[in-house]
Amino acid sequence: MSKPVAYGGQAVIEGVMFGGRYVQVTAVRRKDGRIETYETFSRPSPLIRVLRRIPFVRGMVALIEAGISGAKHLQFASERYELDEAPDRPDEEKSSSPSQLEMILGVAVAGVLSLLFGKMLFTALPAFLASILFDRYISNLIVQNLIEGGIKTLLLLGYLFLISQAPAIKRLFQYHGAEHKVINAYEAGVELTVDNVQQRSTLHYRCGSSFIVLTILIGVVIYSFFSYENVWDRIATRLLLLPIVVGLSYEMLKFTNAVRDIPILNYLGYPGLWLQKLTTREPRDDQVEVAIAAFERMRILDDQYAEKAAVSSKVPIGMTGLTGDEPLGK
Repeated sequence: MSKPVAYGGQAVIEGVMFGGRYVQVTAVRRKDGRIETYETFSRPSPLIRVLRRIPFVRGMVALIEAGISGAKHLQFASERYELDEAPDRPDEEKSSSPSQLEMILGVAVAGVLSLLFGKMLFTALPAFLASILFDRYISNLIVQNLIEGGIKTLLLLGYLFLISQAPAIKRLFQYHGAEHKVINAYEAGVELTVDNVQQRSTLHYRCGSSFIVLTILIGVVIYSFFSYENVWDRIATRLLLLPIVVGLSYEMLKFTNAVRDIPILNYLGYPGLWLQKLTTREPRDDQVEVAIAAFERMRILDDQYAEKAAVSSKVPIGMTGLTGDEPLGK
């Protein structure tokens, strides 16, 4: 069995996505109770495969790949949601007829593809606010960066609290919790049944929420080594250093996961786990079933893909007869 890369897991509209070594699978619950899956296969270029192995560089690569892959799977989930919301029209008409929901979800997909832009904005805005509100009173560079990090944290917590009030986001966070429970159950070596999975925690060290917290903490440290003349110089410095912060945060995320069972060192991952208290919720049994279906499908396809790659060892991975976005069969 190939080992799944659980870091790629994420919740989507009424469903869950898991990413393995070669394949990403989304499973959604249709209105009639069926669980439907959608698969995409990784076919990276030789350059991307090399970049994935370079420490401090692979973090940016992973971030970009997550945005691109997430957009495809979010589009699938949103299309199925739209079909279920308009049951009286033929499927062909539902798929081609635009609606307000489709337009809203289209904006959401664009938001995923603009992940880097959003990260830049989240970097620039706290720097701007910290400079305008506090720099005239505080000259110590370390204190200035601590204040900037505090503003980032407050903005993040406020944003998560506000969106969590919406029922749709609450369901999204429940699916996020289901995804973590499945990963935790798998890593514990137990059979993936609803009962076994529900006994596991909704928190996990490799979650993207932990990554966000690490970018804030590591940013405070990195920015302290660079002075600036004015607010625009400060913002420009932050944006130029963003790839370094992301790269270090990704490596730190891998490290905190590696030492999570070591006393004292396991506390390094606690800030991310605390944030997950906001981004996950206890899932229902039917939501756990969807997460299990996505994970098991991913494992099957990952193993089939690996076997084909082994047989065709002279052909680069991703060119072994599989057709990229097409599933191997249900």
